[in-house]
Amino acid sequence: MWLTCSSIGRKLVMAVTGACLVLFVTFHCLMNGVALFWPMGYNAVCEFLGANWYALVASMGLAALFVIHILYALWLTLQNRRARGNDQYAIAGAAPGVEWSSKNMLVLGIVVVAFLVVHLIQFWAKMQLAEILEEEYMYNGVYVHPADGIAFINIAFSQVWTPIVYIIGFVALWFHMNHGFWSMFQTAGWDNDTWLPRLKSISFWWTSIVVGLFIIQAVVFTVRAM
Repeated sequence: MWLTCSSIGRKLVMAVTGACLVLFVTFHCLMNGVALFWPMGYNAVCEFLGANWYALVASMGLAALFVIHILYALWLTLQNRRARGNDQYAIAGAAPGVEWSSKNMLVLGIVVVAFLVVHLIQFWAKMQLAEILEEEYMYNGVYVHPADGIAFINIAFSQVWTPIVYIIGFVALWFHMNHGFWSMFQTAGWDNDTWLPRLKSISFWWTSIVVGLFIIQAVVFTVRAM
């Protein structure tokens, strides 16, 4: 199959799944903004996205996007290393005009995945998963409802290490998403001298705004949880 047998096909899969994940990250950022200004509304959104069939279908689709994106990233990395052979380190270190993030996308991706695992443990496992399994989460002897997103935010950010881990994850996400955003358009053929600089500019501002809002939200959540 072309999407698996050719390098261009694999890069296209990476681009499409990456675009979907960028849209999800943007949605997540906006959803967190609701928690800042309208806690009851945020909990209503959490209830809407609980163990309902449509939310479960969306969660499975999102999980599939992450898995496909990660597997294809590893596949392309191994392919590139085999193609370079013994010259891979010399080329990577000496290639002129190559962005740092471009040469370290795999490492950045690993950091983002590690951050994602922490995030899933702190929220998804205690909310949607707990609702599916009909388990009760107790905090200091008090039952916390799976749809009480504000309570889980306060629990998570009352721990001193949480904002540190999140900010490290957000910085890695900025580098990973900034490069991936414009490179997915380059994969699709928008790589001429007119469009590529524009796409890099859009990528920089989109990523900076989204990640900047994430960091602000993390700081505010930490202050409120103290």
